[in-house]
Amino acid sequence: MAKKTQESDSGVDELTYSEALAELETILKSLESDSVDVDVLATKVQRAAALISLCRGKISAARLHVEQVVGEIDATS
Repeated sequence: MAKKTQESDSGVDELTYSEALAELETILKSLESDSVDVDVLATKVQRAAALISLCRGKISAARLHVEQVVGEIDATS
């Protein structure tokens, strides 16, 4: 099972936020279509979870960066 997790996580770290979001939207559409093969369902869900984690991390990092920039602006005012 660890191999499937590694496969579903492969390449996630190299994606931009926009790319990860686009892939998440594609996965969501395929899951909503009811045509998802049960054999690949778990893999798609694992991939989606990895993409969500990546997006949350990027949002958190961006928020911290913005707070730092605003803090620097406030310090010089």
